[in-house]
Amino acid sequence: MIDEFLNGDLSDVEEAVRKAAATEITPRFRQLAAHEIVEKNGPHDLVTTADRLAEEHLTASLTALLPGSVVVGEEAVHADPSVYEALRGDAPVWIVDPVDGTRQFVRGEVGFCTLVALAQHGEVFASWTYAPVLEEMAIAVRGGGARLNGTVIRAGSPTPGAVLEVAHSHPDFSTPDQQRALLGLDVPEVHGRPCGSAGLEYLGIARGDLDAVAFSWENAWDHAAGLLLVTEAGGSQMTVAGEPFRIAGGNALPFTAARDAETARRVRALLRR
Repeated sequence: MIDEFLNGDLSDVEEAVRKAAATEITPRFRQLAAHEIVEKNGPHDLVTTADRLAEEHLTASLTALLPGSVVVGEEAVHADPSVYEALRGDAPVWIVDPVDGTRQFVRGEVGFCTLVALAQHGEVFASWTYAPVLEEMAIAVRGGGARLNGTVIRAGSPTPGAVLEVAHSHPDFSTPDQQRALLGLDVPEVHGRPCGSAGLEYLGIARGDLDAVAFSWENAWDHAAGLLLVTEAGGSQMTVAGEPFRIAGGNALPFTAARDAETARRVRALLRR
């Protein structure tokens, strides 16, 4: 089922992502009322009316495009954690983050995006990263490369000897052990900073603007789309245990994605110090 779908015209998926953003997200950008913003698990974990309605929109449109598929969305999992188990099932799964970078969206900043990935049996086959205000649509298909607004992108490699630019988890989202691991990045050869939208950080790697990320959480909707994008752009990823990141969970954390395999190994070594 999924092979036939991937061999067809995927422009309908891109159109569904664009339409969800145009209908539910961009009209609310810098227009949110106070009652449309709610804390989920604290002041750094927000959800808005745009998140909820965009996910509902995408759930309806994406499952209609691929009958028999299901959706694992951030807001649906928040309401019912058992939804996440679909990642371990047999049905094709749309992994959806309707507004990745909700804090930025709430603050009226442009650094947010919508993330969609299509997976089955724990393997990601295609992804869409759409930043509507920035007018950027990045698409990756397994074995088919990565494109930004229709142009092929490659991650390349950092300049030899240059300081690595690395975006990493905010300490507020990390356990004490993970915070200690992330402290390994506090070395002269690394310029680290807290990450913004995970999806846009992955896009930064795929287009060669950022050298690596180091993340200490594993929610599939934050990472599935971006990890495929980075891989198809020639990049690499691994957990602190040296294993590939598993979208269904159970990973050794933190993990890294980087412009090339050597950079991924360097970052992993620092995280293990």
